[in-house]
Amino acid sequence: MRYLFLTFVRKPNGQIDESVSVGKRVRDSDLTSTNVILDFADKKVVKCVIEGKTHDTTFERMRDYYNKIYPNLISQLEKEAPITAKQKEKPATKQKTK
Repeated sequence: MRYLFLTFVRKPNGQIDESVSVGKRVRDSDLTSTNVILDFADKKVVKCVIEGKTHDTTFERMRDYYNKIYPNLISQLEKEAPITAKQKEKPATKQKTK
């Protein structure tokens, strides 16, 4: 787990539902359908669009806000994101068979 994805959906009655997920990589579909994407390995905001407006914010501000709501999830991301990033950097090596 490296990325935190948040998607907001407005219901007909005006309420907003929030969907949260995590992942190891950002797909093209994530970039188009997700409202907020936070990269916990590089500590940056990949995307932050709320109600159709791009918000200029910092990773720290977003992290602190969502840590109040999802403390266990944020803690887990902070532990695993550096590990996931290092695994991605290492190319797979093939061992020769004799």
